[in-house]
Amino acid sequence: MTLRSLLTALAALPLVATAPVLADTLKTDCPPEALGTARVLTLGPEAGQAYGSVQHPRLPLKPHEVVLTFDDGPRPDTTPEVLNALKAECVKATFFMTGDAVTQYPDLARLVVSDGHTAGMHSYKHDNMTALSPEAQKEDLKTTQAALKATLGADAAPFYRFPYLGQTEHLLAEAKAQGITVFSIDAAANDWEAGETAVSVTNRLMNNLATSKGGIILLHDWQPVTAEAMPMILKALKDQGYKVVHVNWTR
Repeated sequence: MTLRSLLTALAALPLVATAPVLADTLKTDCPPEALGTARVLTLGPEAGQAYGSVQHPRLPLKPHEVVLTFDDGPRPDTTPEVLNALKAECVKATFFMTGDAVTQYPDLARLVVSDGHTAGMHSYKHDNMTALSPEAQKEDLKTTQAALKATLGADAAPFYRFPYLGQTEHLLAEAKAQGITVFSIDAAANDWEAGETAVSVTNRLMNNLATSKGGIILLHDWQPVTAEAMPMILKALKDQGYKVVHVNWTR
């Protein structure tokens, strides 16, 4: 199944409330005009689940709550712009980084975390896991874990998103065995497609959110159009009454 066909199935999927909300913490240190982070959703020791209604049950979010996630970075010419846009609105997100990019740009990966965002894994070089043998999939995960640990320390978050959303039963089972939480998505902006503009990316995302009633948002911090669109996206979220939830974890 292609990513596009997965996204078209979004509207038919029901809202599902699932268990692991261990702590909600309001952020109160932002000016009133900022979008801000409404609360923190903390996933705990029972992690090893999978969320995102395109492929799995939803995170336990209320209607009009969203989780901002970014894939494929970090990248020096775009990730800082994304971070600046998030900082301007006091918003926290989750960055699913490739091990290769983290190894190439360790200071930038550390900046993401020092800005208060959550780090997650997105394979080592963005290979499609469905094209790899089970042994190669497991080795890719091990290499990615080592890259993030070497750069970010042992406290790098145990979150994972499959490249292309190309999940496999073998790696899902391995993630569960290791207590790694897998993230799919609820709404995307298709910011990876050629010819997109900041306006088209923003409009598509808001249209998809209207269908999904919130949830996990997929964006890509390595895309120049996404970096350009972030102030517009954050303004649209605020204007349309969405609340940002920051997903974190505890052992």
